[in-house]
Amino acid sequence: MSTLIRHVTVDCADPYALAGFWAGALDGSLADDDLPGDPEALVRSASVTLLFVRVEDAKAVKNRVHLDLQPQDRTRDEEVERLLALGATLHGDRRRADGTGWVTLFDPEGNEFCVEMSAAERSAR
Repeated sequence: MSTLIRHVTVDCADPYALAGFWAGALDGSLADDDLPGDPEALVRSASVTLLFVRVEDAKAVKNRVHLDLQPQDRTRDEEVERLLALGATLHGDRRRADGTGWVTLFDPEGNEFCVEMSAAERSAR
């Protein structure tokens, strides 16, 4: 018998709001019973289930674990622009002139995540 990761849990100040951002980012959906003000919110997507849990502690340091996103039907650059429009902020741009590299963003509560090249972009190299 093996052990599976059921979901990735993110501590945050506002579970519903942050889950809304990530539902949009991952083309996923919030659980039907999640409402503003709830202490938890669940996002299901094609690739991962994320659980957002309210904690009183503010984020103080860099995340020790972060998500790397790979767009499926957009380029990396299109995906970065889409995520910025959803409320992410730019943290670090590691794109190189040859097309390799990644972009590091912050979600609305300051959690770091990266956007890599799409599979199509990788294949075209």
